[in-house]
Amino acid sequence: MANHKSSERRIRQSLARKLHNRYRNVTMRNAVKDLRKMTSKVEAQTKFVSVSSLLDKLASKGLIHKNKAANLKSKLARHIQKLA
Repeated sequence: MANHKSSERRIRQSLARKLHNRYRNVTMRNAVKDLRKMTSKVEAQTKFVSVSSLLDKLASKGLIHKNKAANLKSKLARHIQKLA
């Protein structure tokens, strides 16, 4: 149990941040999964713009590493190019 007001506050803050970060990570994973499932090239290209923007935002906030964002965008772009 926390003995100081500041440690109680830190516990509350860390729980709130944990929930927020978990929501963002799940949203990212679902967006990437949905894009990988797409079979239409035109739809995938329009979705890719929003997904790449989402990945950039998460990388700038520090939720994922910038190289992970770049790798995901690269793999998704290659996937879209393979679609007929």
